[in-house]
Amino acid sequence: MAADNDGLILAYILDGNGSGRKVGWPEIESWKPRQGLLWMHLDYSSSFVREWLYEKSGLDDVICAALTEEDSRPRCTTFQEGLLLGLRGVNLNPGADPEDMVGIRIWFEDNRIISTRRRKLLSISDMQAAIEKTVGPESLGEFLVQISGRIMERMQVVIDNLEDSIAELEDQVLTAESHQLRSQLADLRRQAISLRRFLSPQREALSRLLLEKISWLDERDRIGLREVYDRLARYIEDLDEARDRAAVTQEELGNRLAEQMNSKMYILSIVAAIFLPLGFLTGLLGINVGGIPGAESNIGFLTFVILLVIVVGIQVWFFKKKKWL
Repeated sequence: MAADNDGLILAYILDGNGSGRKVGWPEIESWKPRQGLLWMHLDYSSSFVREWLYEKSGLDDVICAALTEEDSRPRCTTFQEGLLLGLRGVNLNPGADPEDMVGIRIWFEDNRIISTRRRKLLSISDMQAAIEKTVGPESLGEFLVQISGRIMERMQVVIDNLEDSIAELEDQVLTAESHQLRSQLADLRRQAISLRRFLSPQREALSRLLLEKISWLDERDRIGLREVYDRLARYIEDLDEARDRAAVTQEELGNRLAEQMNSKMYILSIVAAIFLPLGFLTGLLGINVGGIPGAESNIGFLTFVILLVIVVGIQVWFFKKKKWL
């Protein structure tokens, strides 16, 4: 799917049988509705594309502005006999984060489809491959169903991977180092939150699309769109579940870390309690004054050591009796 310097990524004149003929700007300029359904996919960051949309496409300036808007939310807007649809797909470009979603804007009218984007969307490559294999859309409504469905298919891979990663971390929560898992869980929660933030308005856009009275959408197309809508709703539910599971696992890790810290502090407290009287006795008998008991005795040191052992024994017995050990 190569783009030229004029912002035309690809264009097809569909024959109504699942296939189409690839065309360029000369064929687009001379295209007539009787030739078939024209699909143009453009890079709206191109100055040539912007100029063509405003001056030669015949579209209203409001539609042109929507097709070239830099940052747009998913939307569904009917305009006379046309439909403006804004969707977002996961970013599967090399080196990109999937949650950094790619927007696509599509204008549908009788016998013509104009879609625009800035970053590459792999779902468009899927559509192109389907047309080349003669299993592409046969009508305007079927194109809408297919492009929406293929965007959803790409999302499924990312969401499944997210759920698998959280499940793996849940299994590791009792064996791995807490600080490592907490960092990974925080990243997964961020991904789930980001994906849901973009998918929620997309669900609203598809819901409105199902309610709109559009003449070129037949019952079969609406059934396909309902399936796409249900799949998107299920993805959002999966993201909610993944986010909650990550939150619970992160909370469990926090509790585990607190328990580890309390255990260490408890051991240190026991050690300090044992050595506190020993330190008192050694400090008391170590003062440099006269009259220290056993100072002149040959067995004074041995007697004092035995005394210390007895003190430690008494402390251990007392701690065990109180179930502190």
